[in-house]
Parts: sequence; C-alpha cells; structure tokens
Amino acid sequence: MPVTDDDGLEAVLDHDTVAVVGCSTTAGKAAHDIPAYLKRHGYRVVPVNPFADEVLGEPAYDSLADVPESIDIGIVDVFRPSEEAGDIVDAAIERREDVGDVAAVWLQLGITDDDAGERAADAGINFVQDKCMKVEHARLLG
Repeated sequence: MPVTDDDGLEAVLDHDTVAVVGCSTTAGKAAHDIPAYLKRHGYRVVPVNPFADEVLGEPAYDSLADVPESIDIGIVDVFRPSEEAGDIVDAAIERREDVGDVAAVWLQLGITDDDAGERAADAGINFVQDKCMKVEHARLLG
C-alpha cells in the first residue's frame, strides 16, 4: 500500500531490521551515511551490495535472495536508480512470498516507480517512494 501520511510512515519505521539495497562502503555518500544513521538509532542494517564483503561492520549480501532466511527483514530500503527499483520490488515480493518477512519497501529520495508500488501493494507490502528515511525518522521519531 502506498504510504504517504505520518502515521503510515511511523508504522513502517517501527520495524527493527532494514535491508539496504545499494548500501555503499564510501563515507559521505547518502547510501552509506543514511544506513549508518539508522544503525546508530537502533536498527539492524543488512547491507546488500554485490561489490562489498562488509559494510558498516556487517556482512554484505549480493542480493535480497542471498540474505539468510533467519534474518527477519522488515524494510527493504533502496538506494538504486528508479530504473532498477521495479526489479528490487519484485525481489522483495518474492522474498515475502517465500520467507514472509518483508513488510515494506522504501525508495529513497529521488527514486520512484509507481508500477512497482502497485505490485508491492497487491502483495500486501507497504510502499514508500521519493522520501529520505533518515529525514523522516528524525522528523517523526528523532
């Protein structure tokens, strides 16, 4: 379901574990600094980056499908171009169907895909797009 109101955003932010697709090893990049912020604020961050073995002191996985089933993903946070968002949402839907753990997909500021949002909603996954998770967390919970 598309989430746009503060109550819905707070409900999404209530999940404990965030799989960060496109998590960067480079400090100063949003894809590094925002997950670092989330980790400092108590979230378990699961980096998804096929070019890194470790990010933020956590093991990195090549894809959502490679994240072990024992890790209960609440939010899939996406730092990839809009053109790639649909495939990532589809992987999140597949994981929800197989493992049952993905509750929300969050496309970071500047990333949108309305069609993927509809697919997520049809699968019962909350969907946020074009919003910064750090900004919304600080505004609503910080």
